[in-house]
Amino acid sequence: MKMRHELKHQLNYGDAAVVRSRLGAILARDAHAGEGGRYRVRSLYFDTPDDRALREKLDSVDRREKFRVRRYPGGGALIMLEKKIKIRGLCAKFSAPLTEGECARIIGGDVSWMAYDDRPLLREFHYQTRCRLMTPKAVVEYLREPFVYAAGNVRVTFDTGLCASARPRDFGSESALLVPAGDGMVILEVKYDEYLPAFIEDILQVGSRRAAACSKYAIGRGYV
Repeated sequence: MKMRHELKHQLNYGDAAVVRSRLGAILARDAHAGEGGRYRVRSLYFDTPDDRALREKLDSVDRREKFRVRRYPGGGALIMLEKKIKIRGLCAKFSAPLTEGECARIIGGDVSWMAYDDRPLLREFHYQTRCRLMTPKAVVEYLREPFVYAAGNVRVTFDTGLCASARPRDFGSESALLVPAGDGMVILEVKYDEYLPAFIEDILQVGSRRAAACSKYAIGRGYV
């Protein structure tokens, strides 16, 4: 299991503009970014009846995990079931592709077909839904602007326009009415493997930057 460092910070718009300008002069844009170097991300998060994933995040539990279905940009409809693990500040992600039909069945509560699927992650997800009664809890959407740097496998992203819905079926709807969330904050995420190059760390040093437990799932749940 490949573990990566993941740092999150909340920025005001002024500081975000400064950091974005500095990074844009040195780092490459992610190849998946569309017009303007950004793309929209929409995720459907799952949790237990007692909100175990949410509570573990808010309580900063040392080892935690969460499941989501995420739609990625591109010419085709790329939908992934993902499991994210965090252990002592390091994170790992496991994923498996879903078809539109499979995604619709999951949203509708039909997961029985996953029990004997040849994708291990789907079988584990089936177990979680049956033994822990995990169900869809929130749709979260935002606009992502990514930068990458090969040394250290660095990925720096700016997430803005966060919004959410408590209706799982909004995940697949183009006309979904999502509620603005996060009071307009900019979330800066920095992910890397063994090391973060010093010049990137220097670029990220701005006045109001502060490490924060800013889970977009947790933020979204606070509004819906």
